[in-house]
Amino acid sequence: MTKFKIGYKIHNCRKEFRLFASTFLGFTSTKQFTQKKKKSLIYAHYDKSIKIRYFRCLWITRINSVTIKNISYNLFMHNMYKKRLLLNRKICAQLILSNKYYFYIILNEIKNK
Repeated sequence: MTKFKIGYKIHNCRKEFRLFASTFLGFTSTKQFTQKKKKSLIYAHYDKSIKIRYFRCLWITRINSVTIKNISYNLFMHNMYKKRLLLNRKICAQLILSNKYYFYIILNEIKNK
């Protein structure tokens, strides 16, 4: 049987897999590399969604800790939506950390309708 070389495209593809999976231990074949790469990308997507969920919970907690003295968090977000203020939870939480005075101005505007 004649032996022939693989093409440059497949060679580059396998090289890319090996570079991606260079930290994976105990894998020698291309099939194992591809399976491990797919699995790692799936976990990366899953962990990213968990991180987003965690930060959203953190922002809600920060906003709630400041607004609880005046109005509830739910009412605060509802009134922000009604007044068409384009401040999301992340920006409000950063505003609380950096300068509470400006956040209290926004809070009083929303509370007074």
